[in-house]
This record gives sequence, structure tokens and C-alpha cells, in this order.
Amino acid sequence: MLIRKIVNITSTIAGVLMIAAVSFNKLPWWSLLVLAFLWLFITAYGVANIRSGYFLKSLNNNPKFTEKKIAITFDDGPDPNTLKILEVLNTYNVKGTFFCIGKQIEKYPDILLRIIEENHIIGNHTFTHDKLIDIYSTDKFTKEIEDADTIIEKISGKKPLLFRPPYGITNPKIARAVKKTGHSVIGWNKRSFDTTIPSEKVILKRITKNLKGGDVILLHDTKIITVAVLEQLLLFLQSNNFTTVTIDELFSIQAYA
Repeated sequence: MLIRKIVNITSTIAGVLMIAAVSFNKLPWWSLLVLAFLWLFITAYGVANIRSGYFLKSLNNNPKFTEKKIAITFDDGPDPNTLKILEVLNTYNVKGTFFCIGKQIEKYPDILLRIIEENHIIGNHTFTHDKLIDIYSTDKFTKEIEDADTIIEKISGKKPLLFRPPYGITNPKIARAVKKTGHSVIGWNKRSFDTTIPSEKVILKRITKNLKGGDVILLHDTKIITVAVLEQLLLFLQSNNFTTVTIDELFSIQAYA
């Protein structure tokens, strides 16, 4: 990405000039450590923040969306708790986008089918969502995406084109893998932290504060607390004249090949 290239070129030029300055006693040697720390900080931010676009392009929200429409997304399913999420969505006639893990699909194929039968959208969230997946090689990460695609297509007959990296982590290897598979990378701009925050009130406040048309909300259909938060969220949307769309609608892209 352009920002990454600019940072690397600027850091390299600055490093060369600073080395020269240090050799002529114009700068202290530790100034090079400051530059290295700054480069590491910027790079780490790019890795951890999918919205930065540091390594790859991702769709995080649609600021051009003038209508009061938002997208609700769910990660890490399918799971028995997904059934409760689906019940709430059906009660309010709302459609969501579910980024599913291949291994979870193997366990609960019927739940995947129900998600699709009820006209929600399925996206790829890798096959294992391994804790160390962000340090996988390009080939191994590519296989994670392809294996998840394979099982989704085998069970549903649909090959997803939407992909969300586990933990929202990005790096050069993930960028190369996604380029190979041709998926649209989907991020978010409203992160609930429903996997770590124990308070429904705090989670709801995080995702509704300054909510506007085109926003993308991240939830997890594996968490019990999310069921209650979702119902409160949908009531909030109703009372504030918001409606919901799926990710493909929000960004005018294809969900399936």
C-alpha cells in the first residue's frame, strides 16, 4: 500500500542521513534507536488495525452512504449460540453477514445452512482461526482461506467472495494470500469487544455512539452476551430510524462467485 511504501522509503532515507550524522558526531547514536522504535510502532499499528490500510485495502465503512443504513456482522460461528442470534434477527426482520470458520462449519453444518436459508450472507473467516495464524506463511494462509471456501461451497453450494482476517490482523503475507484468492477484505469501524467486555450497557454504548449511515458493526455470534446486546441494538436502530443491509449491499459488491 502507498502509506507503507512512503513510511519505508522515508525511514530508509532518514536512517542513512542519521547514520552519516552520527558518524560525524552531529547526532547521538541513540537517535537511531528512536527512528527504529518509531518505524516499529507505525508497523505494529498497521498490523493490528485493519482500518489503517497499511498492508492491504479493506472495506471498513462506507462514508458515501447517505441513507441511515448500517451493516451488522458476526464472527467465529457457526455455533449453537448462533441459533439464538438468528431468532433475534428474524424477530426484527433483519439480515446480517456471518464470517464463518471452517472447523466450526464441520461441527455445525446444519446451522450454516439455516443462516443461508434465512437469507443472511456468509463470509470466509479462515478454516482454523488459529491463535498463531497471523504468523503463517503466505502459502499456509492461502490454504486457510481456500479450505474455508471449499467447505462453505460443499455444504451451501455458494463460494464466498467476502473475507475477514482473524483478529483483524493484516501483514504482507496475508495481503499476498488475499491477492491470490481474490476476496474482498471486510473490516469494521464499530468494534463491540463483546468477547472481552462483560457489560451489555458498555458494549451497546460502544457500537451506538455516533452511529451513522454506512457503518459496519462487529459482533460475535458465539457469545451469550451478544444475544441481549443485539436485541437492544435493534431496538435502538428502530427508534432512531436506522435500517440494516448486508455487507454486499452496503458496498455494492458480490457476496458469492
